[in-house]
Amino acid sequence: MAALYVDAFFYIALINVNDRHHATARALSQQHAAAAKVTSEPVLVEVFAWAAARGTYHRRLVLTLLDDLRRDGSTTIVRQTPALFDAGVELYGRRPDKGYSLTDTMSMAVCLDHGIEQVLTHDRHFAQEGFEILV
Repeated sequence: MAALYVDAFFYIALINVNDRHHATARALSQQHAAAAKVTSEPVLVEVFAWAAARGTYHRRLVLTLLDDLRRDGSTTIVRQTPALFDAGVELYGRRPDKGYSLTDTMSMAVCLDHGIEQVLTHDRHFAQEGFEILV
């Protein structure tokens, strides 16, 4: 089975008990605990940005999340490289009619590069590109 891609939406829902998708994210996290998962540094930048304005508690939560992901043998964190940035910019440029962020298009590039079809997210942009969203 191919790996799952994990988007910022999922991590935020997972750590934010007030998020309306929190229970679903927790259940999916448990369901896919042993599955191979891939995320990327640009996704983690979005999660850190989300937490930055929410105070000390949430800032600590994202630091703990990062530590957990780095120790989790089933999760791969793809580094942001010039090649990944360029691939994201290229897809971003080919989709002027979409509301994709650059992080979205870099994530989609990672998915294509790793043969990933399923994404732990609720972001409809992934569905628009043909990926199956799982939240």
